[in-house]
Amino acid sequence: MSSEIERDAAVRASYGRDASGLTRVPEGVVRARESAEVLELLAQSVADRTPVTPAGGQTSTTGASITDRGTLLSMRAMDRILDVDATKRTVRVEPGVLLGDLDRAIASEGLFFAPDPTSDQECTIGGAIACNASGPRTLRYGATRAHVRGLTVALADGSVLELTRPALEKNTVGYQMAQDPIDWFVGSEGTLGVILAAELSLLPRPVVEMGLGLPFPDADSALAFIVAAREATALAPRCLEYFDAEAFRIARTGEPSWGEDGDAMVYLEHAGAAEAPLEEWEALAARYQGRIDAARIFEGDAAMRTARRLRHAVPATMHERVAPYLAHGGRRISTDWAVPYREAARMIAQANAFAHEAGIAPSVTYGHLGNGHPHQNFVARDPAEVARCEAVVERTLHAVVAMGGTVAAEHGIGKVKARWLPLQASAVQLRAMRALKRELDPLGLLSPGNIL
Repeated sequence: MSSEIERDAAVRASYGRDASGLTRVPEGVVRARESAEVLELLAQSVADRTPVTPAGGQTSTTGASITDRGTLLSMRAMDRILDVDATKRTVRVEPGVLLGDLDRAIASEGLFFAPDPTSDQECTIGGAIACNASGPRTLRYGATRAHVRGLTVALADGSVLELTRPALEKNTVGYQMAQDPIDWFVGSEGTLGVILAAELSLLPRPVVEMGLGLPFPDADSALAFIVAAREATALAPRCLEYFDAEAFRIARTGEPSWGEDGDAMVYLEHAGAAEAPLEEWEALAARYQGRIDAARIFEGDAAMRTARRLRHAVPATMHERVAPYLAHGGRRISTDWAVPYREAARMIAQANAFAHEAGIAPSVTYGHLGNGHPHQNFVARDPAEVARCEAVVERTLHAVVAMGGTVAAEHGIGKVKARWLPLQASAVQLRAMRALKRELDPLGLLSPGNIL
């Protein structure tokens, strides 16, 4: 092979962890630099019956980007921005490009890529497509799927598909699922093919961007405000992010201007051509006991980056808290369930009650409540606590699905949540997914253990 399989134990171990806290050391590692190396590896893997798991920045919280079966195919070195078309507002990139690097590269063209995972400085385009990543601004722009216009995909046997979304407004040819094969691969977590390149849609950069952090006296007030803000169509926030008392405490560490006011916080963003309607936002917040005098306004690029760091401090701190326990079998248990946004407050209260009944420490809860999508983070110190936390999560997910929700809103299924997929997907849906998997990867060599 032009790119040899690395067998060194230290190298393999360095690819054995992602953000899930799991450890899966691969039998070999290939660090591809060109598409030809990927195709060669896949062809050889078919001949040898050796599994291949593609990975990008390995920021997955579900174990999707690690494996202890076969070869870990790192796509991180395939990181070229191939073409920017400012007129068509598109960009073509290799899968290893970091989202943060892409944003900086296209800023001079007055454009941006809308999906904004919190880990944008570490996660790759290929990984974002593989799990259909989203983030705070999904409230306005939708998840990654909506911004993928074309894909170059290597199938398990080393053959290549060139896919472009149809430009048709009407189409009645065959089953809907077969009309746009791009959607087979967005969210497939490496189980159907390896992304070699992607064409992405871009948007004009807003003239005005502003963030607003609003403390509230309690969770109920903050969550009620989010519902009202979501339904205030004239205000049209770009994101509506919730922080419970502990998440707010973490976020405001080192930010004394926020003081100690509030047991919850809502962070929202305005983006557009005109100045933000601050008076209207303050009036709406006041109706829900928002602490207007302790509000924090973020204006300008530097301030908006600060706001992003404040939010990123929460998952980063949770990683730090669990780090001492990883060697003892502990790990962070992180959820990404979602329910219809009006039901989110009730579901969070129910989930907290389940944790209390199980005698485990309350989760740190934060996230995209404008979409009815919180993250609950538990620190499990050993395997026994992992099992207790996961039992609470499973009980929560039963209630989530009964409420019309989803077990995974943005991080995908991976290996961690594969056991919970049948809570939501029917037997017919699972058989249809397995049929597509057999068609594209008949030997089951791609990303074993992910999703199915």
